[in-house]
Amino acid sequence: MYTIAKRFSFSASHVIGGLPAEHPCARHHGHNYEVEVVLQSAELDAVGFVRDYRELSALKTYIDDHLDHRHLNDVFGHDRTTSEFLAKWLFDWCREHWPEVAAVRVSETPRTWAEYRP
Repeated sequence: MYTIAKRFSFSASHVIGGLPAEHPCARHHGHNYEVEVVLQSAELDAVGFVRDYRELSALKTYIDDHLDHRHLNDVFGHDRTTSEFLAKWLFDWCREHWPEVAAVRVSETPRTWAEYRP
């Protein structure tokens, strides 16, 4: 199995609902998010790619248009805008565009990440 990945970034704010008032994530705050899309294939195309990395730039355009410098609660209309939620939401978009997508990972900080992998 061949695996490739590409990383993208964006900045956004949110408030996570359902938490105790004293929890820091219950307050309005922001992150410099990192998104990594992972694609896998048992076969390579005629050029020798799983998929040309340039094609994956469409995800950056989508992220910039819908998430970057926005308040995620407003974007999604709810307050469960966790990294886990974002990973699944971005995975679904990627799967529509690239059948080879295997996982999407979202990091809020350099030491934490959530991944959606069916």
